[in-house]
Amino acid sequence: MQQQTPMNQGQQQGQTQGMPNMNHGGHELFDLHEVLGDKINLLDQFMIFRQYVQDPELLDILDRQYQFALTHYNITAECFSTGQKPSQETETYMIQNMTPPVYGIKPSQPKKPNQSLADVKDAGLSGHMLGLVKGHASLLTMASVEVTNPVVRRVLASQVQHFIEMVYEIFQYQNKNGYYQVPQLSAQDAQAMLSAYTPAQGTPQMPSNQGGTTTH
Repeated sequence: MQQQTPMNQGQQQGQTQGMPNMNHGGHELFDLHEVLGDKINLLDQFMIFRQYVQDPELLDILDRQYQFALTHYNITAECFSTGQKPSQETETYMIQNMTPPVYGIKPSQPKKPNQSLADVKDAGLSGHMLGLVKGHASLLTMASVEVTNPVVRRVLASQVQHFIEMVYEIFQYQNKNGYYQVPQLSAQDAQAMLSAYTPAQGTPQMPSNQGGTTTH
């Protein structure tokens, strides 16, 4: 077996370091494959849902969120393949019509699985959308803390807050239409929960550090 000389080793290291697609950790590669695959799944599912949506407002939400997710799929795929800053900045997602939440439970029909495609309604479609976007926001968060490439890490982390906004927009749509009801505790129980914690007062008395003390 031929042994590598120091020169050959140096050349090999230089070639590896010079390859932009090699500035990733191994675990990071698996995480990004999961993130990009999940983005594709979200996009494909939204495309399938579109033909069944009846409410123009939900259709508008679906189309805007689809375009946002597609743009950020391209940004993520680009910086992942190059390891460098993408050619496009991460965009900001804005909720079009912010409304206050409706609290309380009103009587409604029990839910059950659809018996046919004729049973597919906006309530269920918006629920599927909520689950997909919520899951992707969680995946982006988990992946971003595992990424070693500084550019890719920032691209993933910067998307988290925007996908959270998308989640809240779908929640608002469901909530005001009675699809997602929000129960509340009694006033007494809620006040007890709210009063369970209080800010720290004064300066904490931290113990002295003994790690640098040398004993003989």
